[in-house]
Amino acid sequence: MSETRRVRRRPPTVLLVLAAVAVLLFVLPLVGLLSRTPWSRLGELLTSDLVLDALWLSFISSLAAAFISTILGVPLAWVLSRVEFPGRSIVRAIVTLPMVLPPVVGGAALLFALGRRGLVGESLDAVGIVLPFSLAGVILANVFVALPFLIITVEGALRSTDVRFEQAAASLGASRLTVFRRVTLPMIRPSLIAGVVLAWARALGEFGATVTFAGNLQGRTQTLPLAVFLSLESDRDAAVAISLLLVAISLIVLVALRDRWWRS
Repeated sequence: MSETRRVRRRPPTVLLVLAAVAVLLFVLPLVGLLSRTPWSRLGELLTSDLVLDALWLSFISSLAAAFISTILGVPLAWVLSRVEFPGRSIVRAIVTLPMVLPPVVGGAALLFALGRRGLVGESLDAVGIVLPFSLAGVILANVFVALPFLIITVEGALRSTDVRFEQAAASLGASRLTVFRRVTLPMIRPSLIAGVVLAWARALGEFGATVTFAGNLQGRTQTLPLAVFLSLESDRDAAVAISLLLVAISLIVLVALRDRWWRS
C-alpha cells in the first residue's frame, strides 16, 4: 500500500521537465545579467550623474504615481465592488485595459488626448499647462499603467470582505463615509498596502508610455528604465548596472509581498 501511494505521489516526468524549462526561462536572463555586471566599477556607475538623475526622477515620479493611484483607485475599486450600475463590466474592462495594452500604445493615446494638439491638451496648452516632456507627464504616464494594479487588488479584497460588519456599523448610526474610513479600510489594509506597493513598483519600471508621452530627457523626464535604454547604445556597463539595480528593487518588493500573495 505504501509503495502504491509513493507511485501515485510521484510527479509526472513530463511536467517536471516542462517546469524546469520554465524556471530556466527566468533564471538564465538573470544569470546573464550577473555575468556581465562590472562589479569593480559598480559603485562608480551607480553614482554617475546619469544614474543619480534617473534615480531621483524615478523615485519622485513613482511615489507621486502611487499616491495618485491610491487617491483615485480606492474609491473606484469601492464603486466597482459595492455599487451596481449599468455598464459596470464595461467600466471595469476599461480601467484594467492598461494591464494588457502595449505601453507604447498607452503613451500614444495619452499624447493624442493630452498632447499640445491633443483632444484636451490643446485647451490645456492655451492656459499654460503642458504635460508632454515634463515631470507631470512622467507621473501621468505612470499613473495610467499603475492604477489598474491597485484597483484589481483592492476590488478583490473588497469583494471578499464580510459586509455584515459594515452593515452593523451603519445600523449603529455611522455615516457611509465613517463606515468606509473606520470599518472598510481597516479590513482591507493588507490588500491596500499590497496594491499601493504593486502600483509603485509598476510605476518605477514603466518605460513605453513614458518615453512615448514624456520623452527621454536626462534630468527632466529620463527615469531608470529610460536610462537603461539610452545606455545600451553608449555605455553597456552602465546599462547592466542600472538593470541590476532595478532587478534588486523588484526582488525586494516581491519578497516584501510574499506573505500577501503566497501564504496558504
